[in-house]
Amino acid sequence: MALAVLILTLAAAAMAFIRLSPSDPALWHLALDPRPLNIATPSPDQVTTLPNGAYADLPAAPDQTQALLAKLDGIALASPRTSRVAGSAETGRITWVTRSAFWGFPDYTTAESTPQGVTIYARQRFGKGDWGVNAARLAAWIAGLNA
Repeated sequence: MALAVLILTLAAAAMAFIRLSPSDPALWHLALDPRPLNIATPSPDQVTTLPNGAYADLPAAPDQTQALLAKLDGIALASPRTSRVAGSAETGRITWVTRSAFWGFPDYTTAESTPQGVTIYARQRFGKGDWGVNAARLAAWIAGLNA
C-alpha cells in the first residue's frame, strides 16, 4: 500500500512539474534560431521530421509573409491547448506552446518570416523523442493554410 502511495505521489509531482514549468520567452522565442542546423532543405510545404520535432519552409513573396504569419497564428491559436508565447505577425516571428492533453508536455513552435517565405520549427521541451506529434501538428497547420 505504501509503495502504491509513493508511486502515485511521484507521478503527481512529475505531472505538476511538467504542467507548471514556466515558458521563458527569452529561451523559446528570441534565443533560438528556428532553422535547425544540419538538416537537408525540405521541399516547400513539406514537413521534415526531426528526432525532437519537425521543420517546414513555406514559400511566399516577401510582401506576403506577414499575411501568411497572421493566418498561421489564427490556425495555431484555434488548435487545442495552444497559446502564443511571444511575437506577432507584425514583428515577423511568433512562438506558440502546445501542451499534451494528459501530462501537459509543452511543445514549442516558432514561425519566422524570411526573404523566401516563412520557416516553421516545432520542438519538444522534455524528453528525447516526440513520437511524431510535432510533425503531425505542422502538417495539420499547413493543411489549414492551404484550405
